Amino acid sequence: MGVLKGKIAVVTGAGRGIGREICLSFAKQGAKIVVNDLGADRDGTSESKVADEVVKEIKELGSEAVANYDSVVTVEGGNNIFQTCIEAFGAMDILVNNAGILRDRTLYNMEESEWDGVINVHLKGHYNCSRPFVRYIRDSNRLNCRIINMSSVSGLYGSFGQTNYGAAKAGIAGFTRSLALEVAKYKCTVNTISPGAATRMTFDLIEAAGGKYDATDWTQGPEQIAPVVTWLCSDAADTVTSQIIHSQAGILGIMQQPAVIKSFTTEKLWTVEQLDKLMPELIEAKKHHDVEVSEKGAPKKI
Repeated sequence: MGVLKGKIAVVTGAGRGIGREICLSFAKQGAKIVVNDLGADRDGTSESKVADEVVKEIKELGSEAVANYDSVVTVEGGNNIFQTCIEAFGAMDILVNNAGILRDRTLYNMEESEWDGVINVHLKGHYNCSRPFVRYIRDSNRLNCRIINMSSVSGLYGSFGQTNYGAAKAGIAGFTRSLALEVAKYKCTVNTISPGAATRMTFDLIEAAGGKYDATDWTQGPEQIAPVVTWLCSDAADTVTSQIIHSQAGILGIMQQPAVIKSFTTEKLWTVEQLDKLMPELIEAKKHHDVEVSEKGAPKKI
């Protein structure tokens, strides 16, 4: 019996790459799945029925699935995706917010449409798809549900030429932390994935950095993300929430959350002279902290 036997999931952006691999992993573990994908190109333009191919693969694995082609960009689209799940399977337990696009450009050259397009798909898309699910959880008292959100090192670390994408992905991490608090009473967990994988979204970035994609190397591909998401959606992860789990290049890790490293207090308003002394101490403390975290976070072979 699979660890997701009897569970019903929605995966957005599931026609290719990470989303497709998550769907196939869910299917192998017994879940029924709504495969959502607009079928757009990497920049969000165009449409196709690529979700149908994934539905066929899921059925060949012996599980149940239906396709949905709505865009996550609108509230209507998010509601339609949710309704597709309810109409097809009568309930919903898992939401994986995976849909995404790229419109990379330095801020100097970035047009408003390039900013809005990325923010709308990623950050607003998480809102549009999560809201109907959260309302369903509350209104029906549906317990032990799971929400998985997709962030990126582009937002958590920063990435040249991706202020739009980085802002959206950093916002998703904050969205996760707040939403986890809101649904905790229903035993619903909300976690963030920081993924790294070679997909159509990243092939050219890999090549630009001098790399080469090897389809036989699982440490490069999206298949490494799928089992991590599957585990987070299983009963084994019922107490794991508001975390950022990193999976990239064969490395599995957990990321630190924002926290104060060192601080001072005073009874009077800060003066510039005080800050001349204290700010360097704070910066130095941060440097020492970063070194310590880097050493502790180095991967251990198992």
